[in-house]
Amino acid sequence: MNTVYVSDLDGTLLRDDATLSSFSRNALRELLHDHVPFTAASARSATSMRSMLSGLKFHLPVIEFNGAFISDLETGQHKITNSIEPTIVEDIYQLVGAFGYAPFVSTFNGTDDCLYYSHLVNEGMQWYVRDRQQQQDARLRFIEDLTLSFHDEVVCLTVIGLGDVLSELKHLVDERHPNSVETHSFENQYSPGWHWLTVHDRRAAKDQAIRIMLKQWGLDGLELVVFGDSSNDIKMFQLADRAIAVANATDELKRHATHVIGSNNEDSVVKFIRSDCDRAA
Repeated sequence: MNTVYVSDLDGTLLRDDATLSSFSRNALRELLHDHVPFTAASARSATSMRSMLSGLKFHLPVIEFNGAFISDLETGQHKITNSIEPTIVEDIYQLVGAFGYAPFVSTFNGTDDCLYYSHLVNEGMQWYVRDRQQQQDARLRFIEDLTLSFHDEVVCLTVIGLGDVLSELKHLVDERHPNSVETHSFENQYSPGWHWLTVHDRRAAKDQAIRIMLKQWGLDGLELVVFGDSSNDIKMFQLADRAIAVANATDELKRHATHVIGSNNEDSVVKFIRSDCDRAA
């Protein structure tokens, strides 16, 4: 194969209910069995990805937390870690507290991935904890003093709250740390009305993670085809040779697309890859 395929998950490869259809799962299993270079780049953790992509054997690492980790999906072993500078973590934590919120803190302690939380101040945070508990997420840890989690390598701070408040918070974080962090804000499609703000190290971006993966896994020089639906996919769209937006993608992302295909509920990503491979055969 002369082409590498990288897909976002939520709203792109996954359906609206955050599942992979039987058709897509079986077709992907066949593609991976034929060693088609395919992987996922997502804001999710590998722990979360594994339940959705069960039964699929990836030959390439996955990109999790928008590039904070490049990891083996099956084992969860991190090949690359891009953590946030401790002084920046502390400063952003203070900012978040000034807005009356407490972040979820995603870390790596040298052995395990952890997802720390303290007080659940709104229904959006409560939904997230319930969702992780239902998925039996072993990362989840309650801690009275969140600052104790900063001894780990912090890869993501997630703030859940009201959209207008998080928009103001995002602006302040970007203004104070313009060259140090990547921030993304979006409404949680599975918990409507509640918005998320995620903060990562500046190196934790999908485009940078893809560049590293292509180089270190000997794929430099191959055509890059990517799939996405939202603003955190823009940079990888700008990197790609072909950038494929699903029909339900934001207008902003579609402006960066070379092609627009069907929606995430129509198995459009997998159908495109199969057709593309058939043409190349």
